[in-house]
Formats: sequence, C-alpha cells, structure tokens
Amino acid sequence: MSETKIALVTGANKGIGYEIAAGLGALGYRVGVGARDEDRRESAVEKLRAAGADAFGVPLDVTGDRSATAAAELIERRAGHLDVLVNNAGISGDMGPGWIQDPTTLDLDLVRTVVETNVLGVIRVTNAMLPLLRRSTSPRIVNISSAVASLARQADPDIEIGPVMAAYAPSKSFLNAVTVQYARQLADTDILINAACPGLVATDFTGFQGPRTPEQGAATAIRLATLPDGGPTGSFFEDDGVVPW
Repeated sequence: MSETKIALVTGANKGIGYEIAAGLGALGYRVGVGARDEDRRESAVEKLRAAGADAFGVPLDVTGDRSATAAAELIERRAGHLDVLVNNAGISGDMGPGWIQDPTTLDLDLVRTVVETNVLGVIRVTNAMLPLLRRSTSPRIVNISSAVASLARQADPDIEIGPVMAAYAPSKSFLNAVTVQYARQLADTDILINAACPGLVATDFTGFQGPRTPEQGAATAIRLATLPDGGPTGSFFEDDGVVPW
C-alpha cells in the first residue's frame, strides 16, 4: 500500500469543503474532491493543484447509490485505499422569511430531501468507502454537523442558537446520532469517527452571513481527520472543545 495518505472530501468544490481539502492537501494528503458538478469540481482540482496540493476529482452525488459505488471504485483504482473520509456535503433546504423553517407548516417533502442528503447520503458514502478505509493503518471519518444539532443548546432559552430550522437542525441531530452508532459498531477497529461543528461561516450556504471564514470553519474537521491513534471517537467537537449533544 502506498505510504501517501488519501482523503476524500464530499462537497469539496467550494466553501468549507474546499478549505478542508486544501488544508489536508497542505499536510501532504492526496485529496479526492467529491462533487456533483463537473465544472466546479475540476475548477477546484485545478485551484488546489496550483496551490501545490495533490488533488483529483471524484464525481459524487451523495444521494445516489450508483454514484457512491462508482466513487469508491474510482478511489480503489487511483489509490487502493482511503485514510480519511470527510462527509461535508449538505443542504439546508428551502427557508421561509427570516431563514425560518416553521415546524407547524413544514412540507414533508422538504424534510425528506434534507434528510436524504444530510443523513442518508452520509450513510451511503460511508458504507461505500468502509472497505477502503479498513485498508488504512489510521482511518478517520469526520461528519460535518452544526451547533444547531445540539439539543442541549436548542432547549436552553439562555443560549442564542439562531432561527427555528425544523428540517435542517433535526437532520444534523440525526447525523450526530448516526455518528455515535458508527462509533459503537466500529469500537473494536482503528477507525475513529467524530462530528465537527464549523461554526457560522460566511459562505453561499449562509448567504455569506457569519463571522467566520471558510478556513476557520475547516479547522476542527482537519484536526479530527488527523487525530493520532487512540484519539476520541463518537464525539462532537468545535474549536473550543466538545459540543453538548
């Protein structure tokens, strides 16, 4: 097996995902840029390469079984194994005025769409990549979550957690719960899996509203992707440490 560490970042053509890919590339990882849009994917690969990273494109729609399988086959051919999987691809779903998703009027199809990407997509891609991750000596999985996933924070009236987001926020809570289940199932392996909160980052996802840069938002994910052996698993982290469930 090649000594070069291989990483796959989903939704890596822009924003936080791109900066995670850039950060791992700067650390010497060969980075697969997972994205649906061919033009944006290849543009990101070219930009990463121009910055000195060893990057390659991975066509990947996390909502498609065949796409996830094909992505795993591509990485198998290109590298033979996978050391890091960062499940970054995610959507908020349509928002109402004030960036609110009102649970009393919520369209169930919207919930299904958000969960399909934010939860089922993570399960789909993770399971497709597990055989490759098992070939790594230090496999790591990072699921990009959000502070709004924290039920403790959402239920505390003294904490400002932002608007009601009845599709997006529960999808990230669901993702956190799934992360814990993977950690339990993989407890007797070398695979470490954790959830990362990037904070409120100014990207097109947030309408470029937020005090944090994409580089700052990527920092926790990069740290979790490069954890030493024996590091934490089944936990939820932000810059300042553990986020309450």
